[in-house]
Amino acid sequence: MSIQRKFFANVFPAMLAFAFSGIYAIVDGFFIGQKLGDMGLAAINVAYPITAFIQAVGTGIGMGGAIAVAICIGQKNEEGQKHYLSNTLVLIGISCIAITVLLLLGFPILLQWFGAGGELLGLAEQYTQVIAIGAAFQILGTGLTPLIRNYNGSVIAMCSMVAGFLTNVVLDWLFVMVLSYGMTGAAVATIIGQAVTAVIGALFLWKKKKLQCLLGYRPSKGEIHRILLGGLSPFGLTLSPNLVIIVINKAAFLYGGDHAVACYAVVSYVVCIVQLLLQGVGDGCQPLISQAYGAGQERDMHTVRRMAYVTGGILSVVSMGVMYSLRGVIPGVFGVSDGLTQDVARVLTIFLLGFVFVAFLRITIPYFYAVKRTLFACLLIYGEPILLCLMALLVLPSILGVDGVWISVPAVQMILTALGIFLLVWSQKKTKATELPS
Repeated sequence: MSIQRKFFANVFPAMLAFAFSGIYAIVDGFFIGQKLGDMGLAAINVAYPITAFIQAVGTGIGMGGAIAVAICIGQKNEEGQKHYLSNTLVLIGISCIAITVLLLLGFPILLQWFGAGGELLGLAEQYTQVIAIGAAFQILGTGLTPLIRNYNGSVIAMCSMVAGFLTNVVLDWLFVMVLSYGMTGAAVATIIGQAVTAVIGALFLWKKKKLQCLLGYRPSKGEIHRILLGGLSPFGLTLSPNLVIIVINKAAFLYGGDHAVACYAVVSYVVCIVQLLLQGVGDGCQPLISQAYGAGQERDMHTVRRMAYVTGGILSVVSMGVMYSLRGVIPGVFGVSDGLTQDVARVLTIFLLGFVFVAFLRITIPYFYAVKRTLFACLLIYGEPILLCLMALLVLPSILGVDGVWISVPAVQMILTALGIFLLVWSQKKTKATELPS
């Protein structure tokens, strides 16, 4: 199979898988918005960063292991594959226990820190408590998916996400709309959907006889360190949009009150879909880039990256056109009040300006961590929430009011794109295929 055919065989399933992985909370928001109105929708948005943190833990560990596995595949190192896979699976298991305990103990404090209070806090707590109880299913679902893709399972990974998504939709309708279980029902639907995804992923690895690596498992500090280091960037890439949500929620509340927070809830859902599709392009390339890196095939690395930029650019422009044309329709889909519809359409238009920059960043960052340029990836990932804290909370709102909060998002994305171009040009001369893990 040519590198071009491999690209499309990996990227398109990954795009759909990432999109479905992020639609869980959007589906919850849709049904809750229809049933409970603006306050329920805002509660889902406030609670979502906790869900995203859980998913980021699974994605970070899974991707960290997947990168090491893919490089070993490129090197034709069978024993290395087994060692990295077994250590990754054990780390996923440990994180399931640790994250569940920590969230059950601390989620009320986190929600208050995110800005929830009064009725909003009560609704968010109902949702988050169930999410914390079922955290293991989300970690397993998101943690196994990168491993599956690196064992030529892109289609299976996509199907597992679709199956989980459809389960979530049906159960959301049943629990929220029919049985009126409210926030708790929406959370239970999400957890069961993630469990479906996790089971399909585990069955795939079992059928491929990859779980046999756990027999006679012996931990390796060096391999665990490399997995965690490699996972630092994908963890941040998954979590960063939700750190952005936290920052913008706080800024919106300070400068625009509950009305602005509810407005941003709808906008963040729409933007999330596009970001995840673009991240699917970048992470879908990861197995090909890491394997080519391991095999010393630098030409294939650059071919894949170039195709990813073209695909991401087209996707971002098309998304801008579609979202702009539907800007007056989208608010009604989430059941927002008439007084909020016009503001949502206006704010969404501002966010659309950053889609091209997001496309560049969501492809460049996975490229960096696929070739072990972790520092560069981290600069771009963690730079976004740090810059937004400055721009959205202090600088622009002091001049433009609440509009400064919205404008800060594409402004920061433009700044990071300029930094990314610089780092890419600089690293082009430095990256060598001989810099491989032992």
